Amino acid sequence: MYKPNGLFDKDAAIEQFSPLVKRMAHHMLAKLPPSVQLDDIIQAGLIGLMDAINRYEENQGTQFETYATQRIRGAMLDELRSNDWLPRGLRRNLREIEKAMARLEQKFGRPPNEREMSKEMGVSLREYQQLLQEARGYQLFHIEDFTSGDDDGFLDRNCPDERGDPLACLQDERLRERLVRGIDDLPERERLLMGLYYEKELNFREIAAVLEVSESRVCQLHSQAVARLRGKLKDWA
Repeated sequence: MYKPNGLFDKDAAIEQFSPLVKRMAHHMLAKLPPSVQLDDIIQAGLIGLMDAINRYEENQGTQFETYATQRIRGAMLDELRSNDWLPRGLRRNLREIEKAMARLEQKFGRPPNEREMSKEMGVSLREYQQLLQEARGYQLFHIEDFTSGDDDGFLDRNCPDERGDPLACLQDERLRERLVRGIDDLPERERLLMGLYYEKELNFREIAAVLEVSESRVCQLHSQAVARLRGKLKDWA
């Protein structure tokens, strides 16, 4: 991506990394509710790409793709910060799902299935699955964690640059170990789904083909898996 005179070729960088913006947008969209528009995320990502191109300096010791990926993701998150994309009522319903899961897991000594969950919550199986479908976008953090204000944001509080702090590194490693154990404890299909989505970076449509189910069913299973993991990690300090 360099011109014959050795200067960084910005036009070539735009052409080469624009598809990366679209891939990241599609991957992020699977975590968000239907109200979020793909074009809005792509546009924000392209702004992040342009910012990365204009700011990049080779002597900073970071490969451009790594640097651009960070700036693109940051720009997309900035776009989400400006919109409360998960209604309060939905958050409340999803907290009830987490509580019901915790009660049943303690009672049975295993992850509850969907019929057990719907019975515990006093709703039909179809209604419970609809709640899971609507839960698209409810990840391991809430929208409040991204909003700006007098307090530091989620990323500032939980993702500081403390690579030189041994205690912070140890705490981070313990959290990773706990998350890995939580994923290992998931039902087999949900565990496979999480691996395909977060490790193999397949989108929901591709995962649906692997699991031979509908894309909406993948969305439901993903939401349920996330709710299980939230329950296991909510007491992490």
